[in-house]
Amino acid sequence: MLAKKMKKDNKELNKQASIEEKYNLHGLLGTGAFSEVRLAESKENPDDHFAVKIIDKKALKGKEESLENEIRVLRRLAHPNIVQLLETFEDKWKVYLVMELVTGGELFDRIVEKGSYTEKDASDLIRQILEAVDYMHEQGVVHRDLKPENLLYYSPNNDSKIMISDFGLSKMEDSGIMATACGTPGYVAPEVLAQKPYGKAVDVWSIGVISYILLCGYPPFYDENDANLFAQILKGEFEFDSPYWDEISESAKSFIQNLMCVNVDKRYTCKQALAHPWISGNAASNKNIHGTVSEQLKKNFAKSRWKQAYYAATVIRQMQRMALSSNSGCSSSKSNILPTGNIVRNSSVVTSEEAERLINSNTEEAIRKKKCELKFKQQQFSTCALN
Repeated sequence: MLAKKMKKDNKELNKQASIEEKYNLHGLLGTGAFSEVRLAESKENPDDHFAVKIIDKKALKGKEESLENEIRVLRRLAHPNIVQLLETFEDKWKVYLVMELVTGGELFDRIVEKGSYTEKDASDLIRQILEAVDYMHEQGVVHRDLKPENLLYYSPNNDSKIMISDFGLSKMEDSGIMATACGTPGYVAPEVLAQKPYGKAVDVWSIGVISYILLCGYPPFYDENDANLFAQILKGEFEFDSPYWDEISESAKSFIQNLMCVNVDKRYTCKQALAHPWISGNAASNKNIHGTVSEQLKKNFAKSRWKQAYYAATVIRQMQRMALSSNSGCSSSKSNILPTGNIVRNSSVVTSEEAERLINSNTEEAIRKKKCELKFKQQQFSTCALN
């Protein structure tokens, strides 16, 4: 059936305009394992700039469902805090995704650069994320890989909104629960690690982890040994360490505890989280916590060699190479693949057996190291093809 659809789409492809007819492609914004992102200038309106993700079909032969699903998800979503897919092009060798250009940089970078940062600032950020994810859930989409690297500022302006990007692991939940283990270890929900069926609540857990980091600068779960890290997450073991949490409000701690609840039935939904006083009321403190948080962010979230800055504004001015947060590897094949299917992302892959071994081995060992002194290791965790 998929082959018939591809054959039909190939006929339609001949009638499609090429990307060169509408856009001038300029500087490289970033690269992924199977794709690159370039700055694009509209030929009709030269002042309008976009980001074009260019996927090499040949490099991704046999994985067309990955890209199909990402396109399908992005076309389904239209929200002010979600990076928008504007249009797609395809030729014999490549697929082109014309995306909204986001120029404000990554979440943690901006916080470090700020001169002042408060609980209220963190609350406003989380509110925007919750509103976007609540909208996604209403549309039947679960992101499944919410993490700071996927949260970008729309512009360099001080009042810029936050944007959710990278839907490489997103999944439509129309058919109900999911079972594929995927995500990033430090942010993944316990039910995913336990290889249990799961749903929208996994995104809420991830938002809880992000909220925790935004208020102290280090992650709630850390261990250099993955098995120990997974054991902490499975048990929901985290603390509000002194002195880093001494000045943080009890309301903020209550909010995080309700999002990072191991019992899925008791875990907040996005709507419940939005109604919490720390988000909807005046419970968030206005005390400046920038010094402590920025110091810990710099210690614990040093850029990995694949992590990129996403300052496209510089490229617009100088047309020079620079980095873009584009470590996802969406997939395709040489045949025409726009636009339906499911997704597997280009992440580190482990087998189900290895995942089970990592989770179950040494689970009683809980080596609690002082998190603020350690660098948080970013590592992808993704297994098997999506159901």
